[in-house]
Amino acid sequence: MVKYSGPEFVFVPLGGVGEIGMNFALYGFGPPNKREWIVVDCGVTFPDATLPGVDLVLPDIRFIEENVQNLRGIVITHAHEDHYGALHELWPRLKAPVWMTPFAAGLLEAKRQGEADAPKIPVTVYRAGDTFEVGPFKIEAIAVTHSIPEPLSLAITTPLGTVIHTGDWKLDPAPEIGPLTDEARFRALGDAGVLALICDSTNAMREGESPSEQEVGVGLRGVIEKAPGRVAVTTFSSNVGRVRSIAEAARDAGREVLVLGRSLKRMISVAGELGYMEGIPPFIAEEDYESIPRANLVVICTGSQGESRAALAKLARDEMKTVALTPGDTVVFSSRTIPGNEKAILEIKNQLIDQGVKIIEDGDALVHVSGHPRRSELRKMYEWTRPRIGIPVHGEAAHLVAQGALMSQSGISEVAQVRNGDMIRLAPGAAEIVDNVPYGRIYKDGRLVGDDEAMGIRERRKLSFAGHVAVNVVLDERYEMAGDPDIVAIGVAKVNGQGEDMEGLMLQAAVGAFDSIPRQRRKDLDLVQEAVRRAVRGAANEVWGKKPLVTVFVTR
Repeated sequence: MVKYSGPEFVFVPLGGVGEIGMNFALYGFGPPNKREWIVVDCGVTFPDATLPGVDLVLPDIRFIEENVQNLRGIVITHAHEDHYGALHELWPRLKAPVWMTPFAAGLLEAKRQGEADAPKIPVTVYRAGDTFEVGPFKIEAIAVTHSIPEPLSLAITTPLGTVIHTGDWKLDPAPEIGPLTDEARFRALGDAGVLALICDSTNAMREGESPSEQEVGVGLRGVIEKAPGRVAVTTFSSNVGRVRSIAEAARDAGREVLVLGRSLKRMISVAGELGYMEGIPPFIAEEDYESIPRANLVVICTGSQGESRAALAKLARDEMKTVALTPGDTVVFSSRTIPGNEKAILEIKNQLIDQGVKIIEDGDALVHVSGHPRRSELRKMYEWTRPRIGIPVHGEAAHLVAQGALMSQSGISEVAQVRNGDMIRLAPGAAEIVDNVPYGRIYKDGRLVGDDEAMGIRERRKLSFAGHVAVNVVLDERYEMAGDPDIVAIGVAKVNGQGEDMEGLMLQAAVGAFDSIPRQRRKDLDLVQEAVRRAVRGAANEVWGKKPLVTVFVTR
């Protein structure tokens, strides 16, 4: 059998498939030994409690790094962190041309100015309706609606066919900012023939259609008009349309607006430069807060996901110098809870309730709507584009499987389930997974980027669980101890169940282990070191039930 060696059109996700966040997709064209590549999106996800000290989680891109000589460009669909937030960290490894919308390019530059070591990335700006070529790929940008300015789907064409990469989208009949989803263009592409639809799965388990952003504006307006005191609204910083809705409702209710949170201020600044904040009165300064009557004020703030350093968390802890909430005020959560953040959000809500603050969330009024398509919207996209192949992306396993089933029910002839690292050949022939490539996660930790071993994250996780003990043993010329060892325990229980000092017990174990070693064998300092380490760790485990990390220094 002769192995096929002609050009192929392949898709390889390295992030965002089997998870929500950290989107990083590769499209390749050419024979297997000489493919040319583009990257679509370059996003981050955020660390949880299992990654102590980590700042950002990034996709492991070693596969495309090894093929970087054949990388022709990076195209960003929109400016959410999970789609563009890894550029500063990963672009220096790729150094390929980058295409971004005006809003995304503005945010990237604003971030660069706030980060001392951020690279200057050359960016070509593109807009909905533009068509451009990146290597062998012809790319057309198609307007869609989402919860951020300038979201785009991409029609990616090669001699073997056209793929529609939807990015994040929904069908909003009345968006607060930007044009409607371009139904006519999707239909025209469908008429011309679509090879594959690579489609957002986030809401594939929800029936019906998502409410409009303007309906959310009406809901927020009702809350703001009826509230007797101050109203603080927390939302995703990137949702400029939501910020506009809140500001317009405040204006119409005769209230001033204060903005709290660095990322929110950065978003508003870039949006203002691009004309998205026209007609909105200027926001007040923090120092003017106390001079404005409670019934005349709205606060828009960061912290909807329970982030401990965000503005809402500081308000809940009453830690801000010039801004505070009082009994009778209202806090509106105009956001969804990202899985994993439930506990942190609940803690903030309880702190606010203890202050006498009223909490309003999505179940109480229409104060939030998703930016992703529900099942009826997905069916419309299938109807417009009529792809031969359907591939669910942007979701956890349950979302991907749910959309795959919907695609099959809707008449898409080939539905392929892929996960990060799968290389699927879209053409020629039937869709088929032809390879698996390296993938995974790396971490931004302070100023460095690396895997968990390089960043010491595994050890840090152990430290957070059971602490660390350092022991210093000094030997004299006869290989006897020159006094008791020095011992320092950090993050270790102080006393045992009988009230005995834990450091003292570990010290006894260290001395006992040393004394049990014959003098002639004590010349092997590595042996002494390991014997003491095992004894100290064992003593801690015997009385505490946990094994701390133990470091032993032996000197003569």
